[in-house]
Amino acid sequence: MPQENIDPGALPGKAAGHTPMMQQYHAIKAEYPDTLVFYRMGDFYEVFYADAEKAARLLDITLTKRGQSAGEPVVMAGIPFHALEGYLAKLIKFGESVAICEQVGDVATSKGPVERKVVRVVTPGTLTDTELLSDKSEAILLAVHQGKRNTCGLAWLSVTQSQIHLAHCAPDELESWLARINPSELLYSADATPAFEQRLKTWRCPASARPAWQFDAGLGMRRLLEQFKVASLAAWHAESLSEAHAAASALLGYAEHTQGRALPHVQGLHVVRPDELIELPPATRRNLELTQTLRGEDSPTLFSLLDTCATGMGSRALKSWLLSPRRERTQAARRLEAIAQLRNSGSEQTLRAQLKGCSDVERITARVALRQVRPRELVALQLTLDKVAQLAPPAPDAPQLSALLTAIFQDLQPPPGCAELLRQCILDEPAALIRDGGVINHGCDADLDELRAIQTNCDDFLLALEIREKARTGIANLRVQFNKVHGFYIEVTQGQTSKVPDDYRRRQTLKNAERYITPELKTFEDKALSAQERALAREKWLYELLLDQLQEFVPALSRLAKALAALDALCALAERSLTLGWCAPSFAKEPCIAITQGRHPVVEARLLETGGAAFIANDCSLTGKQRLQMITGPNMGGKSTYMRQVALIVLLASIGSYVPASACRLGPIDAIHTRIGAADDVANAQSTFMLEMLEAA
Repeated sequence: MPQENIDPGALPGKAAGHTPMMQQYHAIKAEYPDTLVFYRMGDFYEVFYADAEKAARLLDITLTKRGQSAGEPVVMAGIPFHALEGYLAKLIKFGESVAICEQVGDVATSKGPVERKVVRVVTPGTLTDTELLSDKSEAILLAVHQGKRNTCGLAWLSVTQSQIHLAHCAPDELESWLARINPSELLYSADATPAFEQRLKTWRCPASARPAWQFDAGLGMRRLLEQFKVASLAAWHAESLSEAHAAASALLGYAEHTQGRALPHVQGLHVVRPDELIELPPATRRNLELTQTLRGEDSPTLFSLLDTCATGMGSRALKSWLLSPRRERTQAARRLEAIAQLRNSGSEQTLRAQLKGCSDVERITARVALRQVRPRELVALQLTLDKVAQLAPPAPDAPQLSALLTAIFQDLQPPPGCAELLRQCILDEPAALIRDGGVINHGCDADLDELRAIQTNCDDFLLALEIREKARTGIANLRVQFNKVHGFYIEVTQGQTSKVPDDYRRRQTLKNAERYITPELKTFEDKALSAQERALAREKWLYELLLDQLQEFVPALSRLAKALAALDALCALAERSLTLGWCAPSFAKEPCIAITQGRHPVVEARLLETGGAAFIANDCSLTGKQRLQMITGPNMGGKSTYMRQVALIVLLASIGSYVPASACRLGPIDAIHTRIGAADDVANAQSTFMLEMLEAA
């Protein structure tokens, strides 16, 4: 890419006398004072001054000084534009945000600095890039509003999903909600009390203050109505959540600011009410090792044991189910019915095989809506739509499909025309990025095909010209060639230059050869190079046109993605229940926990992996008047394991999974409290006592 001419000695500092280009930089930086600005200059992203010092420290890149400005050296650092994703990933891990400032003007026709603008801001809570996201977890952006009526308003979303969540909570419940949501980035009002601000900043993710006016309930209500294109939030029973509306105002404003556009794919609203979910306090989540061990590792945990999903969508859905169990049993009962049908029909293996290799439709759909999707992702989407069209419901001869599976397969219908449009417009093996060309399919556009034909015929023309010139000049070793720096040329060795015709014009002198251009070759060069530039411009225009056409498929693709994720998660739970020998729980209206031959799922799996002794199953009977058990025994006698296994069985049943027992009957559950010792590590055979002794030693 061409680069502007920069006078190193004229690079400005923070005083007067800025060059036009650096005036442009400072104007852009003023809009993003707390964000690293990656400023595109030719083939590099440059960072200046304090940004350069921070980037050099975090990324281990070279810090340089170019010229003087107001008596001070200009500090700068840079990274190659093609290596952007790798450096972004490092910065995101450090909790930094980056504004990507691109050249949007034409270098060739620009009389001053090329026009630049920030096209997106990459922050820990608004990630959409596949390279920056884990397949099995979401980047969650959460806005928290400190209300005036002893209530906190919460609004959160993942930019790659299609739903906004709202909730109210009491101030003393905030930490539990943070543990449940597990945000990647927090937003709060600049006028929050110092104590409230400190509570948020101690959480394990970046937290930043936003202007107080953005946390406005009325503005939030209007934003939500506009987002969902409705006249009222009554359908979601969300009209009275004024503190959450205020949080949603800041949430949507920030998300749109980072993406540089609206979020058309976000069309769902979910109000989370405290009395709807089983309470899982932070200590419970930690001690039960649901998604992380006490050592902070991803395995062995309950989630790592359950997650045999074929897609990232399924894994994320399963994790969401595990961390958000409902008190009301209808959803769990529907899942259990679906799992039973998958097990009994034997279709779980077939469906899992068909789901394997499916692309991440959810994230690709979000990137289509945000116009950030890459050509190869569109090919992957087209192939997945073709696979989905072949998915068949289990046991087609069964009298009736379960209600949940019926709903899932109704949504597993590829939007008509979408796959065909992608197949028609995109090459089977396109370039990675549209800027490289070679993306739009042949036969899709007559003008593009004509421009490509000029480039394709280039080799034939050069070969024919070389043969003619050899015959005309009598120079046997004459060569007609091309390179990106000097264009087309005729190369003649120094010993043969006396035979060069008068119409040859010298283009370049080498040690052992001369390079020439002729009027005929110059005419062809202009035509060929122009065709290449025009073909690339045409491809970019056609790609934008394709993105326009794909917007109408976004709602259907979002529904399809949710259905695929749910089916994948259900198939994984069905497979686990068969492989691990689990049973279906039953639910009762009266208070009870009746478990026969229960086992700790993770410890049992670890014993099998290591070839240890079989896990000894245990009963738990808390029925009728018996509401309490007191567990005693020696060190490493299984007290912690027993208590945790009961909690895990209750949790598994509550999300609609089979459980590690021979029988299980549960009454209503509103909370699970599990706090065991100081910090044991049962899965790795480390008791509370042993760890305390090691720490003391």
